Amino acid sequence: MSDTPNCWLCARPLGDIVQWHHPVPKAKKGKVKVPIHPICHKTIHANFTNNELARIGDKASVIRDNPAIAKFVAWIANKPADFDAPTR
Repeated sequence: MSDTPNCWLCARPLGDIVQWHHPVPKAKKGKVKVPIHPICHKTIHANFTNNELARIGDKASVIRDNPAIAKFVAWIANKPADFDAPTR
């Protein structure tokens, strides 16, 4: 069993570069931080506003149910931990 933490969004093991995402944005008084890949972090913020994220809270499953995020998570599933690409 690995002690490497997994990404909050895609559940892949984290690589050398880890970012910390506030499920409820700091601008909306969020305090909790979760570990996440940079590409996953960019994808969340490219698809949701801070207001939407505040309403969703820490429910990663709700974010993964979004069609664009579901497509992204399926695409990234077999990529290396430190994989990065431009976010649309």
